[in-house]
Amino acid sequence: MSGPGISVVICAYTEDRWEDILAAVSSVRAQSRPALETLLVVDHNETLRERLAQEYKEYKETSDGAVVRVLANAGPRGLSAGRNTGIAAARGEIVAFLDDDAVAERDWLRHFAEAYTDPRVMAVGGRTVPVWASGRRPDWFPEEFDWVVGCTYRGLPRGRVRVRNVLGGNASFRRTAFDAAGGFATGIGRDGDKRPLGCEETELCIRLSRARPDAVLLIDDRAVIHHRVPEVREHFRYFRTRTYAEGLSKALVARSVGAGKGLESERRYTSRVLPAGVARGLRDALLARPGGAGRAGAIVAGVVTAAGGYAVGSVRARRGGATFSVPEVDAAQPSGPAEVRVRE
Repeated sequence: MSGPGISVVICAYTEDRWEDILAAVSSVRAQSRPALETLLVVDHNETLRERLAQEYKEYKETSDGAVVRVLANAGPRGLSAGRNTGIAAARGEIVAFLDDDAVAERDWLRHFAEAYTDPRVMAVGGRTVPVWASGRRPDWFPEEFDWVVGCTYRGLPRGRVRVRNVLGGNASFRRTAFDAAGGFATGIGRDGDKRPLGCEETELCIRLSRARPDAVLLIDDRAVIHHRVPEVREHFRYFRTRTYAEGLSKALVARSVGAGKGLESERRYTSRVLPAGVARGLRDALLARPGGAGRAGAIVAGVVTAAGGYAVGSVRARRGGATFSVPEVDAAQPSGPAEVRVRE
């Protein structure tokens, strides 16, 4: 295997996703460009950690390089600390992240690796395709809001292009990026089903670009994963809750890095992408196509609820009621979770 070694980090927290976790690991082990290792980081669930350790006990060291290691989250509860634990344990020059309810296409890592031939490239993301539990996209659900269910949304550029930030469920970073900028901020990202629910990768990428002004961040839409969307997330109630939470998180990011950079991509999205989406929805409604009016209405509702969350989050941030911290992540060559080090 030529090129940089890639460690893949999969963070898990619930046994309810047992089959999904196994499928995610299997998709990594089936890559055309093999991973150096797969790191399963379990978020404060000892029963799940023990069960996974038993499942993959034969894969701690393998002759084909398909190592699977199971670690306990060494930091506070939540996705960001779990990712930081994986970064600290990773042996690869590149650290890739895959959601525990997603499967990667066979050439996922190959496309990531190709982009890192340019030494300026510090991060590469991919395209995330929704797999709806009902078997099809709800008629009312606009593609412009696929980020609500953790997927690539309409309006992102196509091909391999420079971006402000990658999307965390399908992303990779050069290991030295974390040396320069620190790890994922805790207190801003996912913690089970609690709010706020996102933006940790946005904040990290902006922080990385400030620490390394020469850094290049890319999205390559050939690096594809398929992300499972459970039935509960197909309903408007979840849509409304998630867009509100995004506003809360965006307020924290803007407070940290400034509204100019923190909302740079969002301005284009709200001024160009979303109005075009509303127009398409209304056109489809006039042509009696299913869901046209619903999609237009959902876009307007999504903007309103996100703006409401941003306003509330901004007030909380000014009053000091909402904060997050950026940990340092120590490089390690661990043989088990006891040697993983994440420093706040």
